Amino acid sequence: MSLALDEARQAFLAGETPVGALAVRGNEIIARGGNLKEQKRLAFSHAELEVMTQASRVVGDWRLSEVTVYVTLEPCIMCAGAMLQARLKRLVYGCADPKAGAIESLYSLAEDSRLNHQISVRSGVLASQSRKMLQQFFQLLRMRDKLSKKG
Repeated sequence: MSLALDEARQAFLAGETPVGALAVRGNEIIARGGNLKEQKRLAFSHAELEVMTQASRVVGDWRLSEVTVYVTLEPCIMCAGAMLQARLKRLVYGCADPKAGAIESLYSLAEDSRLNHQISVRSGVLASQSRKMLQQFFQLLRMRDKLSKKG
């Protein structure tokens, strides 16, 4: 998870919401990255989707049934849905997302027995570090917005 936090820091420095992710197969990191929504100007360029796209290329298949994704923030509905569609083996995430989290906060998509696939989940890994970085980022955005309204 500390490597995912490194990816989140890079996203922060690039002006992106600081979410970082890794895809691991066995003991090998096969993909890494962060949010690219602002850079790509695409709503679906979340860290998880960017990393799963890279991982699929490495694996040579859309099925990621032997892959674990580590991400600093609880995935949203879109990312959780993509993880289910990709048959992801395991998800490890940092802090909860009470406004958009689809794994435990608002929904429990990863473990919904009505769906044809479930994902093993571990949450809260380095949660305070992940949360702190997000809070700092949004605090800076609010300050920037205040300053731009004054000027």
